[in-house]
Amino acid sequence: MASSSEADLAVVGAGAAGLYAALCAAREHATVVLVSATPLARTASYWAQGGLAAALSPDDSFELHLHDTEVAGRELVRRSAAEILVREAPDRLRDLQALGVSFDADRFGHLALGLEGGHSVRRIVHAGGSATGRRLVRQLSALAAEEPRITVLEGTRAQALWRSEERCRGLLCEDGRVIGAGAVVIATGGAAALWARTTNPPGSQGIGPLLAHAAGAALADLELLQFHPTAVIGVQGREGFLITEAIRGEGATLHDASGERFVDELAPRDEVSRAIEVRLHDSGERSVGLDMRGIDVAHFPNVVAALREAGLDPARELIPVAPAAHYTMGGIVTDLNARSTLAGLYAVGESSCTGLHGANRLASNSLSECFVFARRAVADALSADRPRLVAAGTHELQALRALPPLPAATASTRAAVWRDAGIVRSADGLTRLLDDPHPLARLIARSALERAESRGAHQRVDYPERDPSLDHRHAVLAGDGSLSWETWH
Repeated sequence: MASSSEADLAVVGAGAAGLYAALCAAREHATVVLVSATPLARTASYWAQGGLAAALSPDDSFELHLHDTEVAGRELVRRSAAEILVREAPDRLRDLQALGVSFDADRFGHLALGLEGGHSVRRIVHAGGSATGRRLVRQLSALAAEEPRITVLEGTRAQALWRSEERCRGLLCEDGRVIGAGAVVIATGGAAALWARTTNPPGSQGIGPLLAHAAGAALADLELLQFHPTAVIGVQGREGFLITEAIRGEGATLHDASGERFVDELAPRDEVSRAIEVRLHDSGERSVGLDMRGIDVAHFPNVVAALREAGLDPARELIPVAPAAHYTMGGIVTDLNARSTLAGLYAVGESSCTGLHGANRLASNSLSECFVFARRAVADALSADRPRLVAAGTHELQALRALPPLPAATASTRAAVWRDAGIVRSADGLTRLLDDPHPLARLIARSALERAESRGAHQRVDYPERDPSLDHRHAVLAGDGSLSWETWH
């Protein structure tokens, strides 16, 4: 007979957002079950090279960080969410320092701030240069493993959410374990691995949004997938390896086949990705060259080591790069406290959609988002009026266990999503994708067809201009499958 357990909070996903949520709850004396499909410190967050964006320097301000976020988001950013991020990110950074995360400092002991695309000033904090995700996840994983209030279930996958009396009461795992909880936090990351060419690990296939939608929660902005401009291409064993934007912030440049620079390397990612795609289409080449020869490569040891292991020397030659699927702006619809449309269910990090990122995420806002909204989710879930734990009835358990495991995307699906929902899309390709066997691929195609315009990360050849009537309008897929447009402020 499958085992069961109960906790004040169940967290699904052990990346940066999930780990921090679990630790925040434990500090409030709550019991937590942390469900991780991979061993701790091997999640997608582990590979994050970017840092945390926060207004910390004398020449920066909350208002300037907000402005940069809104400009990058192409008239689709939910201002209230962005205001929360820019105001709370510095405090979350200080809390991470209190938890033992060591961030890079200059020779005077002040935080070293980097510059990335779309930012007006230096405001990116790193840990170990381009090894920020690794440093963060290692430290938070160690703390979670040692915390007696947190039960960690490694190698365990969620199969379904338990919904009873119009509320999420817990979840069922693929091994048959039932976890009852006062609230559930989805922190499973994004869906960029649905695309054949991606910077993400294979498991990033939108498991969290699929779990939530199957339980009746709304999803939004699924058509908005950010492509990172500089992923290594054509190198066996390093295909899709991301070269952090911070390298361009330190002066690395992009060159086409003739050696010409063709784009502002520090423009927002949608602009740089499209410029590269145009050059590749016109030239027939598979890649452009990233010139790192003029920067101090000692600041990016893990990137340089990975390239040299693959036979590339960034100190002597240009690195072949091209855009790859990187970050999903869409996901589970949440309010400013990370509450989904299903009571008792929260979502944080890349699996959520607060509207913060609009149509194009500002670089390094995502890690900051993980910590800001994870804390808000826990504070709300553990409020004084939180519901009591209840046991699942026999019929409820039978219904849960009758649900099939969530599907994994096949190579055919991933190729189809790259072809039909890539950097440039058309009605014909998206219509074809509606027939794909993978449910999330179909939902992405449906949302992309509805957005009959080009905006940020969503580019349509048949609708090449932005439609001002769709400013701040979001395509929302309700739990019953209906699609509507909502304005978020």
